[in-house]
Amino acid sequence: MPKALLTPLCALLILAGCTNLAPSYERPAAPVPAALDNAATQPGAGAAAYVPLGWDAVVQSGQLREVITLALQNNRDLRSAALAIERAQAQYGVSRADRLPSVNGTAQGNRTRTAADLTTAGRSQISEQYSAQLGITSYELDFFGRVRNLNEAALQEVLRTTDSQRSVQLSLVAEVTSAWLNLAADQARLELARETLRSREASYSLTERTHRLGGTSGLVLAQNQTTVDSARADVAAFTSQVARDRNALQLLVGSPVPAALLPVVQPVPPVPAAAQVPDERRSERVTQAAAPAPMLRENALQLLAVPAQIPSSVLLARPDVMAAERSLQATYANIGAARAAFFPSISLTASVGTASTELSGLFGSGNLLWSFVPQIRLPIFDGGRNQANLEVAQANQRIALTQYEKVIQTAFREAADALAERATLTDRITAQTSLLAATERVYALSEARFKAGADNYLTVLDAQRTLYAAQQTLLSLQLAEQTNRITLYKVLGGG
Repeated sequence: MPKALLTPLCALLILAGCTNLAPSYERPAAPVPAALDNAATQPGAGAAAYVPLGWDAVVQSGQLREVITLALQNNRDLRSAALAIERAQAQYGVSRADRLPSVNGTAQGNRTRTAADLTTAGRSQISEQYSAQLGITSYELDFFGRVRNLNEAALQEVLRTTDSQRSVQLSLVAEVTSAWLNLAADQARLELARETLRSREASYSLTERTHRLGGTSGLVLAQNQTTVDSARADVAAFTSQVARDRNALQLLVGSPVPAALLPVVQPVPPVPAAAQVPDERRSERVTQAAAPAPMLRENALQLLAVPAQIPSSVLLARPDVMAAERSLQATYANIGAARAAFFPSISLTASVGTASTELSGLFGSGNLLWSFVPQIRLPIFDGGRNQANLEVAQANQRIALTQYEKVIQTAFREAADALAERATLTDRITAQTSLLAATERVYALSEARFKAGADNYLTVLDAQRTLYAAQQTLLSLQLAEQTNRITLYKVLGGG
């Protein structure tokens, strides 16, 4: 390319992109209190700082770790999120290419025969023309940053999809953990229901024999039958629920879960037959065997060390909050691109090459050809289109800001709720354990009073139902305590 053409072209390329009309981005102030209060802090932990942990450090159960690993490999939502990153990266590559000129090479050969009647010499002629060129077509000189801002918006989309993928992964870990814990709790409920059914069937058999001997009324026998049928219905319901829990866990994992990785519930010791218990201790012994204290097999999750106050800035590291901020930053770049549309745009078309009437002389001296066609486009009247596009971009920025603030507020509420729940769970479990022990004594005494003829069987039935409800409630609280651990890990942004 001649120096006369190359020099102004290089100057234009250097000047391009010197101006950026996008507003400067500053992170908005979080519309939440400065700190999260943790009422469940242990004494002496007030000055400690919150240290995020990876999920593999929080999860203590080896079975659950393997299940989570399977989910991270096979879950379809996580795969879709990863593919979305690939798509955004490809789109960013397309946008980035617009910042550089596209250079195309062309080679052409033309051989033409002219009829004799069309020539002045009265005889046919054959003409040849060959050319080879390198050219730049309609390359926009980005003086006002339109192309650069569109490229920045595409970059923010890549970062947003990356943060969204992290958010999906964090949610997946929490959901798989919760599903596994729910399965463990429902298996414990099922085991409790089965043991209760065995106990009530033994009690019914004893009452039925007593009734045949005339020692009790038909009303007591019928009332006893209701307890057996109620327990049988609970066994059927929890059996169905356990199957649904397994299906839910398998869907989250994305593949069949090996039986060895499912939670295991320790079996309740069998209830001794009533005939094998001495009469003077029969009621108490049967009651104790029929009402084992339900417990989940183990603490599957580590309790996070959370100080008395956690700065709200910790929430800014949550993947969903970061994704919302990326969307907000992209709107700033779009405003810059919309503003650039009000200014002139300059595009450049240029080519350099060689041409000859003979192929052998294509690259000979004197056959150089070139063209330089700069074009300027000045918006004069567009019916308000550019102004409307700018207003759209500014409205999108305000919408993105509102959504970003809402995400932060939601994150703060979720973290505050998890901490509030954690503050009372220990006390609730302690109280429920004491209540369970009291209901066991009430049941034993009411059954003893019935045996002694001092009370009717309705008192026994009421105590029995209260005891069973207390056992189920304790299981629910134990599940809530474990679920709260993974919820707190999730709402604080994971590790």
